[in-house]
Amino acid sequence: MKNEIKVFCPATIANISCGFDVLGVALDNVGDEMVVKKTSKKGITITKIEGQNLPLETHKNVAGVAGLALLSASDYEGGFEIEIYKKIKAGSGIGSSAASSTGAVCAMNKLLGEPFSNLELVQFAMKGEELASGVQHADNVAPAIYGGFTLVRSYSPLDIIKINTPKKLYATVIHPQIEIKTSDSRKILKTTISLADGIKQWGNVGGLIAGLYTEDYDLISRSLEDHIIEPIRSILIPAFDNVKSASLNAGALGCGISGSGPSIYALSKGKETAEKVAQAMQNVYNKVGIPYDTHVSTVNTEGIKTIS
Repeated sequence: MKNEIKVFCPATIANISCGFDVLGVALDNVGDEMVVKKTSKKGITITKIEGQNLPLETHKNVAGVAGLALLSASDYEGGFEIEIYKKIKAGSGIGSSAASSTGAVCAMNKLLGEPFSNLELVQFAMKGEELASGVQHADNVAPAIYGGFTLVRSYSPLDIIKINTPKKLYATVIHPQIEIKTSDSRKILKTTISLADGIKQWGNVGGLIAGLYTEDYDLISRSLEDHIIEPIRSILIPAFDNVKSASLNAGALGCGISGSGPSIYALSKGKETAEKVAQAMQNVYNKVGIPYDTHVSTVNTEGIKTIS
């Protein structure tokens, strides 16, 4: 059995408009890398972080917290050393903390002979998400581990369903270079909704799931609407309405906030349209004068990948 492993930890889009805290999808072209080694020393030691200024202290790092949760549930008497190579910026809205949490637990699980199921790995990784946002949400960590689209049907008990990915579906993401902390963006949300808004949202969630399974791109497009979260959170993102309008005019099936923002995502049928959407998004921020990163990606249906 190997004593060291290197893994690719994908970025993820969470919420997927109508699916607040329950829907997510993994990306293929952007993510972190981690090297995890078995050691005789007990506990978790984070030896290196490149790309972001994040704490090396185990209890202050999401990878360390998630890893400790797995260790406490295992029979392994040793420990692990972790190197983290961050390519997803913290606070970007595309699952930076989830990539670290899931990468750590999936790599550790591989090195231990895979004693834990994907569902158990999600539960460990959610401990890292709690450190980052104050809430144990699974809509980022689930797709990172399972791959593709995932639905968190229930949190108590935890029940996760992997959803079909239409073959021609592409994601476009633009990340304006501002930071919005998940914990802050959750504070502005309402704790109650009207029955009318709930009915609209449930219908869209059901429609989106049906559209993904049947690969009905028109149904996917009609269902990518958020009547509850987006109207509130979008005020934190500069030029959000302009980016959304430009994306839809360029042919996107739908456009919304990725996670808690500030990243904005769009889903499109085909790479050519996805790249047109990226250009439309860039044109908006070029006029506004805000620097940005953009990504055009297929859906990663595998999740965490072993590199070596």
